[in-house]
Amino acid sequence: MTTIVVGYVPNALGDAALAAAIDEAGRRAAKLLVVNATRADRLVDPGYADAADVARLEAVLSGAGVGFSIRHGIADGLPAEEVLDAAEESDAELIVIGVRNRTPVGKLLLGSTAQTILLSAPCNVLAVRQP
Repeated sequence: MTTIVVGYVPNALGDAALAAAIDEAGRRAAKLLVVNATRADRLVDPGYADAADVARLEAVLSGAGVGFSIRHGIADGLPAEEVLDAAEESDAELIVIGVRNRTPVGKLLLGSTAQTILLSAPCNVLAVRQP
């Protein structure tokens, strides 16, 4: 069975990526590997799912009727690296990520998780915008 990796954050953008990944998994008869990570040196990270977010995520995935696993944790690397590592380790067919509009200065100062994934992915990437 093939694998689709989803970079997930607990917000509307993450929900859009998750919905697209569930749809793709149904089409491809694939299982999902949902990745949500934060760096060990971060005190607060709005992209890191708390226990309630993970429970909601599990409920959505269970109701979707696709096979799934969730990789949720604190890591030494950046979230983009965790998504890329998961894709390589699982020999993923596709990575699904959410993207948002950012100013050129914002990209320069803050970096871009999506950009790192797009440029370094070992497979195709589906970039989903928030509806």
